[in-house]
Amino acid sequence: MRRFSIFALILFVLAVGGLFALGPSGTQRAQTSFLGIISPFLTTGSNLDRKISAVRQGLKTLQELELENQQLAVSNKELKAVNQTLRDLETENNRLRMALQYRERAAFQLVPARVIARDASSWWNTIKIDRGTADGLESDMPVLTESGLVGKTTSVAEHAATVLLISDENCRVASSIEGTREQGIISGERGSGTSQPVLCMRFLSKTANLKPDQKVYSSGVGGVYPAGIFIGAIKEFRVRELDGFATLQPAVDLTTLEDVFVVLGKK
Repeated sequence: MRRFSIFALILFVLAVGGLFALGPSGTQRAQTSFLGIISPFLTTGSNLDRKISAVRQGLKTLQELELENQQLAVSNKELKAVNQTLRDLETENNRLRMALQYRERAAFQLVPARVIARDASSWWNTIKIDRGTADGLESDMPVLTESGLVGKTTSVAEHAATVLLISDENCRVASSIEGTREQGIISGERGSGTSQPVLCMRFLSKTANLKPDQKVYSSGVGGVYPAGIFIGAIKEFRVRELDGFATLQPAVDLTTLEDVFVVLGKK
């Protein structure tokens, strides 16, 4: 190691001595040659430094990235909310269009009404609508939608009325089954161990032999419900000791009622 240091010192002394020996013009030529040799390395280093600086300027801080991510998350939630609102509006628009078309082609004189209240713990009993005696309503008027029968009015005030639903045990509808001579009475029946009633058809003949999906309509007997209003479809038929008995799938989803029609009479 000591020999290498002595050798480096000798080379340095010789180089300095050589520069003094060359004189001013020789020293300048040596400097020019030396710059020519190292200039490519200086250019490459300068370009690399500029590129590194550009990359550093283009990079964002962690805080900036977190803020941008939060803004994107908020924008995404807003877009989802707007999209859901548009879908809901489209669904409601289609529903109202179908209701309007039904009202125009129906054989009955109909008054549109909106559901304004119902008891969440006993939704199958009654609902309240925003029409009353001021709109021509009376008790025992049929209530329906474009899909089928809902129930009938009971107590009626000037601007509101209570509707007894067909799923209630006290609402009874004389009915007939499409394609047969079978007739019976439909009402709700509270199932054992459940709070939700089942829509049932009683007093059928034991030989009815009904099949699933057969349609059931109001028969017009009794004077409250006009004949031909769709009530539902047969789910199951069985024979009891005294009669035939069937359960039905209601035509109207009574859990999601929003708009209904009250039948004032025939057109």
